[in-house]
Amino acid sequence: MAERVDEKILDFINEAEKAEARRDIKNGPIKIVDRYYEFEEKDFFDEKLKLFIPKDFEDMPEEISDLKYSAQNKPDIIKCNENGSVYFALKIIDKPLEENKVEELKNEMKEAIKNTNPINVFYEDGVLEVDSKNVGFLEFKSYGADGPLCSLMFFLEFEGEILMGTFSCPYEEYGEWREIVFHVINTIQIIKGEKGDEN
Repeated sequence: MAERVDEKILDFINEAEKAEARRDIKNGPIKIVDRYYEFEEKDFFDEKLKLFIPKDFEDMPEEISDLKYSAQNKPDIIKCNENGSVYFALKIIDKPLEENKVEELKNEMKEAIKNTNPINVFYEDGVLEVDSKNVGFLEFKSYGADGPLCSLMFFLEFEGEILMGTFSCPYEEYGEWREIVFHVINTIQIIKGEKGDEN
């Protein structure tokens, strides 16, 4: 009897491990909503930032990004799916940031977004440690021209300045994307040049 229980527990653990592997963005295609995505490591900002994003996400066409963002708030990089409804955006903000001030920045950003759009609904926020860096994040629901959206913003120190990332998708798809976006954040690597390196 005990052996059968042990076997069932082992089967359960094996199934759980298999399910986790299926959600590992570094380990083959993953089904999200109604299609499969393969993730690959990409370099940004002169190869100083690395992270995994969907392989087939491409630069958002300017006619779409111009509708979503004002010129001053437009991210430096926007990688999106085929219709622009799901995207990752990255922007370097020319303001100083120290490693120990990331949580303070996250709280200030949350207040600023609340004040700008009081209708937004906030979910979880916090600070993660990724590759020995503090990464602040906050999640919220907002309302766009095409209906409700969910966004997960993240912030970290990058060469003494603020690096802000945003993931956004339709509200009804966020439940499937949420765990994956945290996996993406956990793949962030900052590549520091050697001292005295001119490049």
